[in-house]
Amino acid sequence: MQSVESFVVVSLIKSVIAVFVLLTAVAYSVWLERKVVGHIQNRWGPTRVGPFGLLQPLADGIKFLFKEDITPPHVYKTLYIAAPMLSVIFALTSISVIPIGNWVTIAGVHTPLQITDVNIALLIILGVTSMGVYGVALAGWSSNSKYSLLGGLRASAQMVSYEISLGLSLIGVLIMAGSFSLRDIVDSQSGVFWGFIPRWNIFHGQTVAFFVYLMSAFAETNRVPFDLPEAETELVAGYHTEYSAMKFAMFFMAEYANMITVACLATLLFLGGWHGPIWGLTWMQAVLPVFWFLAKVFCFLFLYIWIRGTLPRFRYDQLMAFAWKFLFPLAVANLVITGLVVALRS
Repeated sequence: MQSVESFVVVSLIKSVIAVFVLLTAVAYSVWLERKVVGHIQNRWGPTRVGPFGLLQPLADGIKFLFKEDITPPHVYKTLYIAAPMLSVIFALTSISVIPIGNWVTIAGVHTPLQITDVNIALLIILGVTSMGVYGVALAGWSSNSKYSLLGGLRASAQMVSYEISLGLSLIGVLIMAGSFSLRDIVDSQSGVFWGFIPRWNIFHGQTVAFFVYLMSAFAETNRVPFDLPEAETELVAGYHTEYSAMKFAMFFMAEYANMITVACLATLLFLGGWHGPIWGLTWMQAVLPVFWFLAKVFCFLFLYIWIRGTLPRFRYDQLMAFAWKFLFPLAVANLVITGLVVALRS
């Protein structure tokens, strides 16, 4: 029987490792984006700070920490300071229930490769990430600036609109798996059909749902072609116009943390999670599932960056019309068809 002390120690170690890895991934996602987009546009990207510019994230972090932090005189100070903190906290919290592999034994404690394993992990992630809109809305309102307020309202409307389509795209996966547990959803995608095609949801009846999820995820995380909330080609940046130094950086930390969360969810729900070819010695069989999971997450993030270097952004009216006139009906149609197919099979 596992002792309480061992369980607490292992949970604490997993929490520290998960936060460290996530924050490091956030920093180097920025580096990767600058390098990849640079090569797409025939530029070098970061090259000066460290080999291949690998120390550029550290230099950027130091710059933000020591840069002068200006607070405009007429802001609602408590909420003005709390807004970026809320965005980061909600973005980082969702990683606690995301599994990255099978169960392992550490110091005699049999534990899952995630901070905590709950049966309603998907609901928790959707609930926590949906709260991030409060950080955006409060940032625009508390700045006491008409530009920031309009930017915050525009960003909030975009996030709420696309969140509906994103949620509907996941219901088909839940119907097929019959569970809210992310581990059960991954387990339902094991094996192959027709002898060689992986039984991943993207190949097994949820291709349309994956497309809806992908488009909604781009909009939810304010990425091209849906990055209207922070459009640098406009007169002002948007809801974070009045922010500077580390508070400004926290909004972008939240954005990239949400990108990683979205990539993890896409891997778990549509791309088979940690399922992949397993071979070799015992230790390789334990490590390979984590490798496959991280490789799929990396590919999804690379797609994020590739799209940014390829497509122009929409106008705001096009963005909202795409959400309500195309994605929403498509998500509902996919949900109805999935429900009928599952009902007929049973």
